[in-house]
Amino acid sequence: MLLLPHFSTKPHLLFSSLSSSSSSLRPRLPKFPFYPAYFTKSPSCPSIACHVSTTGGGGAAQMESSASVDSVTHDLKNQRLDTETETDGGDESKMTKKLKALEDLNWDHSFVRELPGDPRTDSIPREVLHACYTKVSPSAEVENPQLVAWSESVADSLELDPKEVPYAQCYGGHQFGMWAGQLGDGRAITLGEILNLKSERWELQLKGAGKTPYSRFADGLAVLRSSIREFLCSEAMHFLGIPTTRALCLVTTGKFVTRDMFYDGNPKEEPGAIVCRVAQSFLRFGSYQIHASRGQEDLDIVRTLADYAIRHHFRHIENMNKSESLSFSTGDEDHSVVDLTSNKYAAWAVEVAERTASLVAQWQGVGFTHGVLNTDNMSILGLTIDYGPFGFLDAFDPSFTPNTTDLPGRRYCFANQPDIGLWNIAQFSTTLAAAKLIDDKEANYVMERYGTKFMDEYQAIMTKKLGLPKYNKQIISKLLNNMAVDKVDYTNFFRALSNVKADPSIPEDELLVPLKAVLLDIGKERKEAWISWVLSYIQELLSSGISDEERKALMNSVNPKYVLRNYLCQSAIDAAELGDFGEVRRLLKLMERPYDEQPGMEKYARLPPAWAYRPGVCMLSCSS
Repeated sequence: MLLLPHFSTKPHLLFSSLSSSSSSLRPRLPKFPFYPAYFTKSPSCPSIACHVSTTGGGGAAQMESSASVDSVTHDLKNQRLDTETETDGGDESKMTKKLKALEDLNWDHSFVRELPGDPRTDSIPREVLHACYTKVSPSAEVENPQLVAWSESVADSLELDPKEVPYAQCYGGHQFGMWAGQLGDGRAITLGEILNLKSERWELQLKGAGKTPYSRFADGLAVLRSSIREFLCSEAMHFLGIPTTRALCLVTTGKFVTRDMFYDGNPKEEPGAIVCRVAQSFLRFGSYQIHASRGQEDLDIVRTLADYAIRHHFRHIENMNKSESLSFSTGDEDHSVVDLTSNKYAAWAVEVAERTASLVAQWQGVGFTHGVLNTDNMSILGLTIDYGPFGFLDAFDPSFTPNTTDLPGRRYCFANQPDIGLWNIAQFSTTLAAAKLIDDKEANYVMERYGTKFMDEYQAIMTKKLGLPKYNKQIISKLLNNMAVDKVDYTNFFRALSNVKADPSIPEDELLVPLKAVLLDIGKERKEAWISWVLSYIQELLSSGISDEERKALMNSVNPKYVLRNYLCQSAIDAAELGDFGEVRRLLKLMERPYDEQPGMEKYARLPPAWAYRPGVCMLSCSS
C-alpha cells in the first residue's frame, strides 16, 4: 500500500524488493488521499592546514612541491581554531575568539575502539568481512592546494590527536531498489571524533582523500565541481533548519581528476578537491544491512553496531525504563500492543523511522529532491547525507528528478520521496528482524510510525507555509494542482503568497496582483482558476484572527527567499574552475540567512536563465 498514492509515479515500487526472508513485514498503513489526483498522471576565511595561506583576493595557497593528504592531515594539527570563555573581571563571561591547537581538542575514537575492524590496513579493493571499518590513511596527492571556502559555523561547533585513527567505513545498500552488496567509503576517510564542550560528538571526514578497500574500480578522488555542490548544500540545508551533515572546509588539490560526467564515453580532466565534512555520525541503513546480508556469522555485528549507536547517539533510549510506559496499539485487526520499553531496539528503530519521516517532510516543504535515495545514503540520525545530483524545485513538477541515471523510471523523483523513505525503512526493519533485534510485529509498527509521523509533519509544514489557522486539505491540494499545471516556481510562489491580504472586499481583477511576479503567461481560463483559489484562501485566512503583517512575518520565517538552485551552484563552479572562489564564498554567506530579504542580493532569487536547462546544470549524473 502506498503512503501517498496520489503523489507517486511508480505505485508498484514500494515493496518490490523486500527480503523474502521476512515476507510478513508489510506496513499496515491507511491510505493518505492528501495530494490531488493530478499528480499521479506524471510520473573572510582563516587559513587551514596543508600549508594553505589565503593571499590576495583569490585565496591563493602555497605548498612545497607535491604531497599526499596524510601530510595535509599532519599539518592540520598545527592549525588553531576555536573559542574559549574568558571572564572580564566580573560575573559576566564573554566569548572571545581564541586559537586552540588540534592536539588540545578532546579527540575520541569510539567507532574504532568499540567495533570490530578489518585486520588489514591496505587500500586494495576487496571484500571486507566481519568488520565495520578498515584503518586506512589518506593518499590523494596534492600540489599547491588552495582554500576554496570555510564554514565559520561548523568551526564554532567543533571547537577545533596527534593519535588520530583514520578509517573508512564498511557498508552495503540497495541502489535503485536492487541489493548492491558491499559498498563502503570508497573515497571518504574519517580522521576521528571530537567531543566539544557541550559533550557533542563530531566525526571529521575527508571526502576525496584517496583509495580505500571500498573504492572498487574507482580512484577514491573527488572533483571541484561536485565538492562545491556538497560543501554549499550541506551548509544551505543547515541554515534552512533541515537536519544534515555539515562541511567545515573545501580545498583544491592542485591535481586533475578524470571524469566521464555524463557516462557518454567522453571523459575529461577536472580540478581535484577535498571536502572536510562533519556529522555526529556517518552511520547509514546500509551499515547494518551489509552484516545481515552475510548470514548468521555476522548477525552479532548488527547487534553490536546497534548497541554502539544507541549508547552514543540515542542515550535517552539507553536510559529508558518501564515507568515511562511507552506502549502503543499497532492498528492490527487483533489490536495488539507494542511495548517499546521492553525492547530498546524497537524503540530505537521507531525513532530512526520518525526522524527519517520528519526529514523527508522537511525536504518536501522546501522543494528539495535528493536524487539518490539508496539505503546506503540514508542516515540513522535522520540527516541529509551524500549530496550528489540533488536539486531544488524551480518550476513545480512532482515528477522532477535531478539525476539523469534516474530518468527511465524516476524512482527518486520529488513525488516519490515519501514512499521511498518508507521503502528504505522497510529494508532497515527487515535487517533488524533478521538479527532478532525486533520481531515482525515491531517491524510493522516501525513502518506504521513512519507513515503517521510523515503525514503529521508534512501537514503541519504546509499549513505554516500557507499561513493557515489549521490544516485544510482542499485548499492545499488545489493549490499544488494549480502550481503543477502552470509550472509555477515553488520557492518564489510561497514567498510571494505572504503578500496576499485577508480582505474579502478586494475586487476580483486585483486579487492576483500580489502574485503577478510568479504567475507568468497564464491564459484567461487559468487566471479564473487562480482567482477562485485565492478567494477560497482569503476566506480561510479570515478565521485566523491575526493581522496581515503578523501572518506575513510568520510565513516568511518558513518560506525561504533563497535556496541553492542548481544554476547558482554552476555559476560558482564555473568561476572556481578558473581560480576565482569569490562566488562560492558569496553563496555561502547568502545561504546562511535564507529567510531574510538581504537587500542587494535579489538577483539570487531570480528564476533560472535559459542556460540553466543545459545538461549538467539542472540535471546531473552520479559521476563526481
